Amino acid sequence: MMGIDRIDRKILRCLAADGRRSWRELANDIGLSLTPTMRRVKRLEDDGYIMGYHAQLNEALISGAVSAYVFVTLESQAKERLVVFEREIAQAPQVMSCFQMTGDFDYILRVVVSDLNSYQQFLTETLTSIPGVSHIESSFSLKTVLHRLVPLL
Repeated sequence: MMGIDRIDRKILRCLAADGRRSWRELANDIGLSLTPTMRRVKRLEDDGYIMGYHAQLNEALISGAVSAYVFVTLESQAKERLVVFEREIAQAPQVMSCFQMTGDFDYILRVVVSDLNSYQQFLTETLTSIPGVSHIESSFSLKTVLHRLVPLL
């Protein structure tokens, strides 16, 4: 964040809140004219601060309201095992995110399903069928307290 100033942060906040706003609305919101606003947004895109634009979908209506955090340990951390696991887990539509970790577990997954039966099906048909998975622990989210799409600017 070293290469951006107060106005750039304002642009990022505005676009994070509503990426569909018009150029004119954005320019008005940040207090610049249209051309400098467009130039700044282009620079923020080119520099990688803005990686794309998308619609925020209602996950609960589309996939289900049950979120599970799944801690996965592999038999080995050999590169081949990691590659196979990551390739297979990327194909599972229930997996919303996957992080390779240090510590007691090799991966943490966030899995979204419609109900516990769907979760059990995901476990038995998908996760446990991936070669090298040796241990799985699951925790279920009771409610979302905070979900930021971007860091505070």
